[in-house]
Amino acid sequence: MASKLAQRTKTTVEGGKRIGSALISVYHKDGLDEIVRELHRLHVHLYSTGGTQEFIEGLGVPVTPVEDLTGYPSILGGRVKTLHPKVFGGILGRRELASDVAQLEEYGIPPIDLVIVDLYPFEATVAQGGSESGIIEKIDIGGISLIRAGAKNHTDVTIVASKAQYPELFRILREQNGVTSLVQRKTLAAQAFDVSSRYDGAIHDWFLGDAGDQLLLPVPVHSLRYGENPHQSARFHGDLAELFEQHNGKELSYNNLLDLDAAIALIDDLAAIKGPGEAFAILKHNNACGAAIRPTLRTAWDAALAGDPVSAFGGVLIATAPIDRATAEAMDTIFFEIVCSSGYSPEALEILSRKKNRIILTRRGVKRPALNYRSALNGVLEQTPDNVVNDAASMRTITEKMPSAQDLDDLVFANVLVKHTKSNAIVLAKDRQLLASGTGQTSRVDALEQAIAKAAKFNFNLEGAVMASDAFFPFPDCVTIAARAGIKAIVQPGGSIKDQDSINAANANGLAMVLTGDRHFKH
Repeated sequence: MASKLAQRTKTTVEGGKRIGSALISVYHKDGLDEIVRELHRLHVHLYSTGGTQEFIEGLGVPVTPVEDLTGYPSILGGRVKTLHPKVFGGILGRRELASDVAQLEEYGIPPIDLVIVDLYPFEATVAQGGSESGIIEKIDIGGISLIRAGAKNHTDVTIVASKAQYPELFRILREQNGVTSLVQRKTLAAQAFDVSSRYDGAIHDWFLGDAGDQLLLPVPVHSLRYGENPHQSARFHGDLAELFEQHNGKELSYNNLLDLDAAIALIDDLAAIKGPGEAFAILKHNNACGAAIRPTLRTAWDAALAGDPVSAFGGVLIATAPIDRATAEAMDTIFFEIVCSSGYSPEALEILSRKKNRIILTRRGVKRPALNYRSALNGVLEQTPDNVVNDAASMRTITEKMPSAQDLDDLVFANVLVKHTKSNAIVLAKDRQLLASGTGQTSRVDALEQAIAKAAKFNFNLEGAVMASDAFFPFPDCVTIAARAGIKAIVQPGGSIKDQDSINAANANGLAMVLTGDRHFKH
């Protein structure tokens, strides 16, 4: 054995390590068959346990049971199978360290070059309402230990901790004849520790109950071209393929992802209040510069673009319905970076794909995160999302003048838009069309004046329009300015100790005012 082991430790091809043996123990078998056959083609000695062993044998591929290696059967109802020095010694033994090699030879421990293991479905068992005893049994011990051992000794061992890595492993086996580079092994080790970290985090959260939900960055990790600016590096922790199908265009950037996050949050709220008809929105730098609800998608696009055709240049477009040919032809007349929708007609997709860098995305049905995180100082802020959508029934009129049914439709629409606009924010709307907004101002008066000036720039008549504010009015000045501009109804959360001053100003100017009780700051 000494000569064979010494030869194994020296087996390198262009600095790589050839896989000569593998331990396979997985819960999910889908996709494993082609990996096993490829390992067999390369004459890799396979070790396995239980159901995985039976699966490999069913493929007609030779496999050594772990029990034959360790001299012990699986015991305690399967709780102990691989926890043995002959398994972990084979994984953790350092091939270039003479003392480790000598001990492996002394105790007859064969080196294990590849570990393929996944973990019991703990999170799925919890989600399905499993019993406490059933959940406890899905806390993996051997699997998590194998993952950590393989990842720790990545200098010599290749660790595959999820079926998500099967395509990369298959490519290595097929194209590199089972020779792995250190870079590949280190990358797989990092991914393995991500898997173990998330798994342990889920167990931690379950034990703590409502006190859980610790911050764990999701996998996979996508390296982005750069961050918010070209001199900043960036990565995205998450599965973009789970969120979108990309039909055309370049790779999504850091800023693209921020805009898409804002666009999806906005369009989902517009979908909740649109009723009959469709909604279209155009965003720049996370703020809507155009939005409208109309009977058809094409007319919604026209109305959204009219809100600010200048800012729409290079924007992110999103809709509540599949893009049809007529809408695509109208959209194709301007430059925009991204369009995201639930689908596209074949003609629309052909039209929109004419520009090779234009990013075309179809949304998949994935839920948004239950918590929002943001780095701050030397830590992380955590909060629940602002999921409140104020409908007409939740708006309380506090002025002498009552809003009409049309006013209420516009107030609900404007309030959704102001919720998704950077604070301090004011939105002006009419006939469920965004006329103008004041965004990210340090003064609410400045935000209102900005919105009025912008509406005038694009020739909108504010007579009969409505106004939404993301927070209360500490003084009546905004109400007075709005009245002079032609605004007829206002929605705001209320809550100021001087609310009555603003109510008095609205009454004095014949305006309707409603309160929602919900502030919508966005920073």
